[in-house]
Amino acid sequence: MTEGNPGRFAWPVRRRTPPGPEGTAEDIAVQDIAEREAADRQLPPPAPEPLVEPRPRVNLAAFRLAALGLALVLALALAIMKVFGGGPPSVAELRAEAGVDDWPVLTVGIKDDQPGVGLYDKGTQTWSGFDVDIAYMIAEDLGFRRSEVRFYGIQSEDRARMQASDAGGNRVPVKMVIASYSITQEREQMAGVTFSAPYLYTEQSVLTLRGHPRVTTLGDLRGKQVCSLSTSTSLTAPENAGAILRSKNLISECIADLRAHQVEAVTTDAAILAGYKTRHPGDFDHWDLGLDQTEAWGVNVGENPALKKLVDLTLYRSLKDPKDDRWERAYQHDLQVEVKQNGTTPIAIATQPDVPRPDIRDLPWEGTFG
Repeated sequence: MTEGNPGRFAWPVRRRTPPGPEGTAEDIAVQDIAEREAADRQLPPPAPEPLVEPRPRVNLAAFRLAALGLALVLALALAIMKVFGGGPPSVAELRAEAGVDDWPVLTVGIKDDQPGVGLYDKGTQTWSGFDVDIAYMIAEDLGFRRSEVRFYGIQSEDRARMQASDAGGNRVPVKMVIASYSITQEREQMAGVTFSAPYLYTEQSVLTLRGHPRVTTLGDLRGKQVCSLSTSTSLTAPENAGAILRSKNLISECIADLRAHQVEAVTTDAAILAGYKTRHPGDFDHWDLGLDQTEAWGVNVGENPALKKLVDLTLYRSLKDPKDDRWERAYQHDLQVEVKQNGTTPIAIATQPDVPRPDIRDLPWEGTFG
């Protein structure tokens, strides 16, 4: 192998450029790069730059949820204060105050000689009439079964005394009087009288024997013998009209006097007289007087204001709850059926009287107002 012709397998020789000024600029640059790479391989890697946490963003959804929770807590606190704090009594408190839970039965003074209103049938020993059905309605809400309601006949003069009579004639104190008892300011001022809200509106009318000359006003009975119930609101008008008044404790006694021609007419509430006309259509004529005064019947609970609120609650529910038709059914069953026989003489208003909302605490679990 000669010097001027290297072998085909000889590796080319890479010559290193000596340092110094004799090297070219390219050689110096190559050398510097190589030196820096060698130094980099010997030094540890630089420390990573510290992480900077981003500024927290406001979570509006969480904020709103917290606000809603606070509002609910405040509302619950107010509700608890309302329920357990001051204010009107609850139904449970009224029952305790009235003594209802200690009564084995509910005693009611009621008229026993008024067909369609309050009538006792001695043969069947059963009670019937609008007042009877109202009593059952109130008893149901007080927690008494029908078999636990005791009715006792009561006379007009005893309604304020809350004293009725049993079958043997013995005096019986009663818890309520539901006996066609009209609410008046004078009666409300009497001792032992506390009326519920009205449960029926009716008006005064006149009953005569069949064929009697037409009676359009009480003036038509001037100088005539006229019978009415003692302590009745029906006494004043005929007396002012010049009629000669005879008063009885029972309307059946007035009817007996009329049949015996001892009196010319009987006058009292139309809802009472309509029952006699219906059951004896051939015996009597029933006359509308067109008086402005309305008779509002109420339940007398005596000196028991807590019981009054409970009775008012029943009447309020009956009026306001569309599912409660007990009053309407009683009216249809006892009074509406008498309309045909009484012709154009009004019997009573066919809608339940308005009842103010009783001042009773409305606890959610009691469903106080239906």
